[in-house]
Amino acid sequence: MGEVLSQNEIDSLLQALSSGELDVEEMKDTGEKQAKNYDFARPAKFSKEHLRTLEIIFEHYGRLMSTTMPAYLRKTVQVEIMNSEAVTYSEFSNALSNPVILGIVNFEPLNGNIIMELATNLGYAMVDRMLGGPGEPLEKSRDFSEIELLIIERIMTIAIELLREPWENVIDVHPRLERIETNSQFAQIISPSEMIAIVTINIKVGEIEGLMNICLPYLTLENVMDKLNTKYWYSNIQTKSEEVYKDNIESLISKAPMPVKAVLGNSVISVDDFINLQVGDIIRLDKGAEDELSVFVGNIEKFKALPGSSGDKYAVQVTEIIREE
Repeated sequence: MGEVLSQNEIDSLLQALSSGELDVEEMKDTGEKQAKNYDFARPAKFSKEHLRTLEIIFEHYGRLMSTTMPAYLRKTVQVEIMNSEAVTYSEFSNALSNPVILGIVNFEPLNGNIIMELATNLGYAMVDRMLGGPGEPLEKSRDFSEIELLIIERIMTIAIELLREPWENVIDVHPRLERIETNSQFAQIISPSEMIAIVTINIKVGEIEGLMNICLPYLTLENVMDKLNTKYWYSNIQTKSEEVYKDNIESLISKAPMPVKAVLGNSVISVDDFINLQVGDIIRLDKGAEDELSVFVGNIEKFKALPGSSGDKYAVQVTEIIREE
């Protein structure tokens, strides 16, 4: 339904028509369709739907990075998706500076490779952090040494392994880092005129902030382009029941190591007596031989037990479970 005009707007329109300020012929709808210019040098191979789906995939990837990378860098890692766009590969490569960190990733079973470009200031900060430093970038950019590249390769390998889970709703990929290039001229994986999708991710490690660009060539994604839409992506999300989720949590918790100790008793002695202790000396405890012992799980008293032996080892027999309701 069209917009309803007020009485004042109707009066103003009639007055403009009568005075000649508006031409009735100009207001008529000619019915002609406007032609849309098509750039053959930049064919629209990626639609907005494709780019939006890629953003959703890498939002999942960003959450994985935020929870995984702090275990290695010992710093808080914040990841945010900035934007996505479709450009030619030449536009992407011409915008790169030297030195640069380019991870060439084999995206099996899809044909071809993708590129992960990491900001150099983040690379220097991560190397410094991995070597025990505070995680500060260099004041002046320089080429990376062989040792630094090996450390960056390890970090990139961890980051690339995280790509499997976000893509599993589209295809079961097995990404593998082939090599790291610091010169953009050696990273010509496709023709300069080919179209690519770029997903830009902002990464903040501690106080250091930089960008990571994911370059996804159309030739690599061509076989799964029909799956890169939100309807297909959401329909393939495997919903897990609460029971399965609960079982998984219990399984993980059951494998967590917990220290358990049985306290035979306590005693207070002087420092002089402690220094002069010899083999065979007897320390009197505050518990008798028939008294129950306290058994601690972590630092919490959970059981009462009697001392004894099992085979050739000392043991305790649980007599009471302490429940703090």
